[in-house]
Amino acid sequence: MNYSEDPSRQYHIQVAKGEVGRYVILPGDPKRCEKIAAHFDDARLIADSREYVTWTGTLEGEKVSVTSTGIGGPSASIAMEELVKCGADTFIRVGTCGGMQTDVMSGDVVIANAAVRMEGTSREYAPIEYPAVADHEVLFALIGAAKKLRLPFHVGVSECKDSFYGQHNPGIMPVSYELENKWEAWIRMGAKASEMESAALFTVAQFLRVRCGSLFLVVANQEREKRGMENPVVHDTEPPIRIAVEAIRQMILKEKQS
Repeated sequence: MNYSEDPSRQYHIQVAKGEVGRYVILPGDPKRCEKIAAHFDDARLIADSREYVTWTGTLEGEKVSVTSTGIGGPSASIAMEELVKCGADTFIRVGTCGGMQTDVMSGDVVIANAAVRMEGTSREYAPIEYPAVADHEVLFALIGAAKKLRLPFHVGVSECKDSFYGQHNPGIMPVSYELENKWEAWIRMGAKASEMESAALFTVAQFLRVRCGSLFLVVANQEREKRGMENPVVHDTEPPIRIAVEAIRQMILKEKQS
């Protein structure tokens, strides 16, 4: 059922079939969309609805888009569901994260190969035993792009949660015993980064039989902060954006040859 006043458009994102490309970059922040679209050719604004802003342009002659998702799994899953109905089938989440291992530095990029499902959205798609993993083609394209651009990056598991402040101030929460114990477990298991969307996006993508990958700018690292190590705060999202755009460019060129 479509609740939109214009039935040709998806209810939340207000986009119609044909207005987006196969390849879509998914930032959280709506204000980041125009910045990403500047990397496309002939980009134009398609829709601005709620937290969902969509621009479409081209790369290597192929239609590509960017749609913001807001914060967290619920809104991100809505964006993916509706974009798939409009013809998209390959997604790259570009966002920010906190580093978890002490060698993951502020300003680095983390490329997620899987995500810890410590959030709620994915549980309404799959039992908790089902893994949230990145699509291998998108993952390899992101790694290849990061190497080509010679940008510092890490590949590993991201930890996804629904409470930003539950991560940063777990000790004051009524369930501090669970938050602190699980955080320690994720670190011992080698998780690289903490963020809020990849588990939902990977799970929804697997259900919908589409491709999804994720990468993030490391804004800071609270584990380094705890140890008194250097830990500047970095906000420049251009490195992961450049990697995502290059990865899409390489996938387009590869798929044109096949």
